[in-house]
Amino acid sequence: MKAVGLLLAGGRSRRMGGGDKALRLLGGVSLLDRVIARLRPQVAALVINANGDPSRFADFGLPVVADSVPDFAGPLAGVLAGLDWTAEHRPEWDFVVSVATDAPFLPVDLVERLTGELAAAGADLACAASGGRAHPVFGLWPVRLRADLQHAVVVEGVRKVDEWTGRHQLATVSFPDRPVDPFFNANRPEDLAAAAALLAATETPLAR
Repeated sequence: MKAVGLLLAGGRSRRMGGGDKALRLLGGVSLLDRVIARLRPQVAALVINANGDPSRFADFGLPVVADSVPDFAGPLAGVLAGLDWTAEHRPEWDFVVSVATDAPFLPVDLVERLTGELAAAGADLACAASGGRAHPVFGLWPVRLRADLQHAVVVEGVRKVDEWTGRHQLATVSFPDRPVDPFFNANRPEDLAAAAALLAATETPLAR
């Protein structure tokens, strides 16, 4: 299955103090670089979802697509932007895999497991879970539901991911959360410090 990897970086990062959370450094390497390194081998193409001036991501050499819905409408708007980009630029591909760009320990088998469970369950969508919690922004989204999502976000004003995915058959894939929760996300400055400690204990430094 060919899928587009969608790097969700369109939020305001208020809990991090503003700015681009994805560009914050962890062990001398940006969070976005770390997520890209883990996701790139799993997908056929990568796209960054970000609002504002796209030139700040120029060094990554990836397409940058903004939300089509104004006022920072949340991750569903980012997913819609990714589906729209795929329909226009990769119309022969059927799926988009979205990930948060503040999750430096992203599973290296995320796409394999999401696609496998979606096929096994005959589901419409798939999302990840760990430690008894679902992580719906780490999801597998079929391009065929693009119009449905657009109507929900634009016409109905739906903002919660669970509200929309609950309308469809959803497969949830559970990942182990030990020794490190692969969906640990760095929302606050103190989370970066915690991630640095985890990184030192579990990984070697990542060079770009």
